Amino acid sequence: MLQHPQEQRQAKNSVTLLRLSLAHCEVVVGERFGADALRDLLHRPGRDTRLLYPDVPAAPAPATPAPVPGAPVRLVVIDATWRKSLRMLLEHPELAALPRLSLDAPPPTRYRQIRAARRADQVSTLEATVHALSVLEGPAFQGGALLDAFGAFVGRVMQARAAPG
Repeated sequence: MLQHPQEQRQAKNSVTLLRLSLAHCEVVVGERFGADALRDLLHRPGRDTRLLYPDVPAAPAPATPAPVPGAPVRLVVIDATWRKSLRMLLEHPELAALPRLSLDAPPPTRYRQIRAARRADQVSTLEATVHALSVLEGPAFQGGALLDAFGAFVGRVMQARAAPG
């Protein structure tokens, strides 16, 4: 996870739940990264790295090479608002050059109740990551419990907002 610093301070930060739930979830907080540091993060040996990000006109996805046979996939996820994630992508050519994994028609978000989205296909970082891992790992990945925990978290936030203060 490349997490924008403003997301780290959000009470409704879904990356915290991911970090606590996934065995191999590394979170790096920052907005701008040095080229060498970013290269070291993105290109560790023995991994086929993919960026979870849609193909957008402002930052078209590069041609996607065939997966490396037998190599585990490193999924890179940007945790930021859409505007800030695009800026991070545009400011880091090494990040923009990564092969992309895009989600086609993800299920409706549970997050909309506590955070606005402009389009129906915009989901939380947690939801996008769970759906991407389901695509990559197939039935072996059991993301339902994580989505249920996230739904319970959203419910608690809604209750707290509704409680008289």
